[in-house]
Amino acid sequence: MKVNVQRIQKSRVYSEEFKREIVSLFEKGTYSVLQISRLYKIPNSAIYRWIYKFSIFNEPRQRIVEMKASNTNKVKELEAKVKELERMVGQKQIQVDFYSKLIEIASEELDYDILKNSDTPQSTGSAKKKNK
Repeated sequence: MKVNVQRIQKSRVYSEEFKREIVSLFEKGTYSVLQISRLYKIPNSAIYRWIYKFSIFNEPRQRIVEMKASNTNKVKELEAKVKELERMVGQKQIQVDFYSKLIEIASEELDYDILKNSDTPQSTGSAKKKNK
């Protein structure tokens, strides 16, 4: 003959003052929910309910928004890309300055204005001729 044995769970009733004290421990950062649960032998779900009910951070006008890690990673990636592009622009500017100075020195030594070359014939357009 099998006997059907059931465990009777004890229901505990906590005072509002005690609940607020537990919530304040969590809000101050003294303990985490898991630590409070183990220390006072209270279920996690009960502590989370109390936090939702009694926390000063859950006032109707305040909303706590936690920035996701992916957003911060994306911002860091974009900042790195901006730095890389700024570095490339700086290198190109140095290159432009170098070529400008090179043309200036060559023009002085050759006594010929390289930038203003009037001997170059004008372009006649495309190489193909249209048949009409």
